Amino acid sequence: MVSTLAVILAGIAVFWMVLYALFGKKEIDPETGEPIEKEEGLSVDMFIAMWRTKRLLGFIDRVSRINPRFWKVYADVGIALGYMGMVYVFYALAKTAAQTLQTKGQQAGVQLVIPGVTIPLWYGLIGLVVVMVVHELSHGIVARADKLPLKSVGLVLLAVIPGAFVEPDEEELAKAPLRSRLRVYGAGSMANITTAIITALIITYAINPLLVPAGVEVKGIIPGSPAEKVLQKGDVIIGINGQEIKTMEDFMELMDKTKPGETLELEVLRNGEKISVELTLAEHPDRPGKGFIGIQPAQHVESKVGSAKVVLPIFFALYWIYLLNVGIGLMNLFPLVPLDGGRMLDDVLKEYLPEKIARPVRYTTIGVGLLLLALNLWPALLNLAG
Repeated sequence: MVSTLAVILAGIAVFWMVLYALFGKKEIDPETGEPIEKEEGLSVDMFIAMWRTKRLLGFIDRVSRINPRFWKVYADVGIALGYMGMVYVFYALAKTAAQTLQTKGQQAGVQLVIPGVTIPLWYGLIGLVVVMVVHELSHGIVARADKLPLKSVGLVLLAVIPGAFVEPDEEELAKAPLRSRLRVYGAGSMANITTAIITALIITYAINPLLVPAGVEVKGIIPGSPAEKVLQKGDVIIGINGQEIKTMEDFMELMDKTKPGETLELEVLRNGEKISVELTLAEHPDRPGKGFIGIQPAQHVESKVGSAKVVLPIFFALYWIYLLNVGIGLMNLFPLVPLDGGRMLDDVLKEYLPEKIARPVRYTTIGVGLLLLALNLWPALLNLAG
């Protein structure tokens, strides 16, 4: 049987071959014989496509001039946050990598962000768009607040990873003071973390009060389990043996008292209709002596105000905006070039250490970083390959 990973890789390869055949041709400079890099429009190489424009540069300039001092203080906080985040991400990946080795790939590591495959399609796309927009605008605004020129803004697709960018004048950036460079590098993740905090506050104080727990939803069913014959994905368990189930805590507390072989009567909402089903529990694979239904449960909620069909999509959109801004904002601080964290570390090493010391530190960091990333991606790749 062809694995999911093989199908995905084949689809990616075909997509890029077609895209390169259609748009990969470049103009050649008659004097040098070298390809001419477009300053605007679409440019395609194998597995990387970039679209550049200058149209948003005026907007970025106007925002940066509103209060340059504020943006500089904001960016200075971003520098501190950047180095703290760098240490945290390195520690978190090292810890997860050790657990991955101990469990031979069973411990979840870094999750690949692929809308429609590893995360919900539309909520994932909304979250990614917000991540990219606030991240790159922040880079650009801080650069202009520090009088650093920008060449263009645009969108990029690297294999399957979408992105956005603000393209500074690299020569001018390289000549800028270290503090100015660090401000620009740290501004992106600063924007992501700030966005995550604002989103969390909106969820906590504006959305959560509108929602009430209303049972436990069946998000998935484990093959061969007691649930396979009587429950369906999307069912909502609202009662067990006459006891009302509203929250995950209600469900877990009741299940903790059950034993293998015990028969339960479940009250279930299925497609809006209330039904009763019976099932006999198996033994829990990880907790001997405890009953096992065999579902992947999740909290089901309803709205106090208006329709849940309106409130819940807003909640999930905000949730994925929050989650992706935290996750991608922190991962961007991992000390590997071309990530912002890598550039922050690299520039500080060059500034304060002689090259004979900075070089081995840089290469050691790259080697350890790549190893940690590989170990953290191992479970995700195994899951796709399965």
